[in-house]
Amino acid sequence: MDNVSKAVELFAHRFMCSQAVFAAFAEQFGITEKQALQIGACFGGGMSKAEVCGACTGALMVLGMKYGQFDENDLESRTAQREKTSEFLEEFKKRQGSYICREILGCDISTDEGKNYARSNGLYGKYCPEMVRTAAEILTEMLGGDE
Repeated sequence: MDNVSKAVELFAHRFMCSQAVFAAFAEQFGITEKQALQIGACFGGGMSKAEVCGACTGALMVLGMKYGQFDENDLESRTAQREKTSEFLEEFKKRQGSYICREILGCDISTDEGKNYARSNGLYGKYCPEMVRTAAEILTEMLGGDE
């Protein structure tokens, strides 16, 4: 199963958007699916504050695994990670109009009123699977040929 399909399937199995995207790619970088699901657990729903879409934060974790600085003297990787972050977020915004959860859903799910509105209007099912798919597709494009 390709990473895009795996991300969408994980989301369909009731994992958070952040978990689904990160876990779909994690084993390529030496992290088990279980570890990725655990690491990504607190980033869904814009970190429960309707901020940056969890599918995007999951993708940024993957980019961190690929490009993230781990040597204090390696400033080139810091530059690369910043460039990749910007590239990803700009592409996501181009395709989806925003990478901010509350803008995508049209409500603020950090409030009880917003959560209830999103649930009662089926917004998670209407928008979130496509956000997961888009994030995984952009990641696949960005990582293609690098592996």
